[in-house]
Amino acid sequence: MLKTKKQSWLDSLLVYKDIRMLRILLLGSISGFPWVLIASSLSLWLKEEGLSRSTIGWAGLIFGVYAFNYLWAPIIDRIQIPLLTKKLGHRRGWIVLMQIIILLSLLVWSFINPTQNLALLITVGLIIAIASATQDITVDALRIEQINENEGKSMAAGAAMAVVGWWTGYKLGGVVALFTAEYFQNMGIADYWQATFLVLGVVIILMNIGLMFVHEPIETDRQEKQRETDKLIESKLGSNNIITNFIAYITGTIGGPIISFFKKNGFAIAAGILGFVFLFKIGEAFLGRMSIVFYKEIGFSKGQIAIYSKGLGWITTVVFTLLGGVMAMRAGTIKTMFFAGGLMALTNLLFALLAWTGKSELLFAIAVIADDITAAFATVAFVAFISLLVDRTYTATQYALLASIGTAGRTTLASSSGALVDWLNGDWGTFFILTTVMVIPSLICLWFIKNKIKIGAK
Repeated sequence: MLKTKKQSWLDSLLVYKDIRMLRILLLGSISGFPWVLIASSLSLWLKEEGLSRSTIGWAGLIFGVYAFNYLWAPIIDRIQIPLLTKKLGHRRGWIVLMQIIILLSLLVWSFINPTQNLALLITVGLIIAIASATQDITVDALRIEQINENEGKSMAAGAAMAVVGWWTGYKLGGVVALFTAEYFQNMGIADYWQATFLVLGVVIILMNIGLMFVHEPIETDRQEKQRETDKLIESKLGSNNIITNFIAYITGTIGGPIISFFKKNGFAIAAGILGFVFLFKIGEAFLGRMSIVFYKEIGFSKGQIAIYSKGLGWITTVVFTLLGGVMAMRAGTIKTMFFAGGLMALTNLLFALLAWTGKSELLFAIAVIADDITAAFATVAFVAFISLLVDRTYTATQYALLASIGTAGRTTLASSSGALVDWLNGDWGTFFILTTVMVIPSLICLWFIKNKIKIGAK
């Protein structure tokens, strides 16, 4: 029996030299940047306009669209956009269209007064969220399609680069947003946030220019396989006419990806996977939704938040996401998720300590670094996990389904985070303790399915 030489850590790191990883990095940045707009910037904007924690928390319901983007993911997989698809390709055409919508929304935001037009402001935020969620469908599909199905280690590395890209777009974008807003505020500009959104619009334009360097695979049998599914459904209907053809098309578009997923894994394991995906990052989401409000209330300035939470956090995230990718390559995604889940629970306690001891730049830095290390390991394992589960015939739809189920827990439930803090009478320490406990159910779920999941590397 031949023995295979175990790959060294250096060999694992060399996977990142692949040019495809740079393209995936850019795609991740495009995906992460809109969260600067509807998470950090919007929350701080509303806070500085005097709105309550509960209002800010409930405004986060706009993130709920990420939990349902799988409903229109089949459209992204099948429908081509006139002119854009022909000029840019199927995936890139959809991305550019959504970027244009986000850009126009920022332009509208730059004319809005939050206290006078809160409903309009949230509506535009919802439009940004819908465009961003739609964009994520095709960004993830294009990212997965950069790598062949049998390249398990490259898929883990690609997941790491996608996460690095996402956090680069989110954190460095946040640095730009916060420092720009503070600069305009210090200049005496009354509507400094509105002016900031115009600057952020320029960032979106630059990202679209970079997108032109991301190659889209031209040869694909995806549409042929989709038509085969349609024909199979037509044969089951027993006749062939315009009505049955339409029913077959709709059924194949919506039902095909779901049927494929349950058929591959079996009902019990598929349900277990969905349960884990839903629960895994709820605690992190509760913490994340209120974190910037907590930082502001405890006494940190926009500049300090930008340096510690965004700038320092970005460096930590990049380094440990790449290491997390190597760990996923060597130890497997399942073990990496158990490791990250345990760390996630423990690091939330650092924020409780910060709440109890009061403002401390050192403890703030330690808490942010620990949280970003945890998030890096957790996210790269999670992305690699669901990327390995998808059927390439329905890449966009199945990934969107799994990702949106995970988002459902993080967005719909976490929208009550502000109300929870208010119910606790501003007891931030107890709030962070509760976010620690929220991690446990997902790890129990993962334990029961860990030996039965059908992926290449566990």
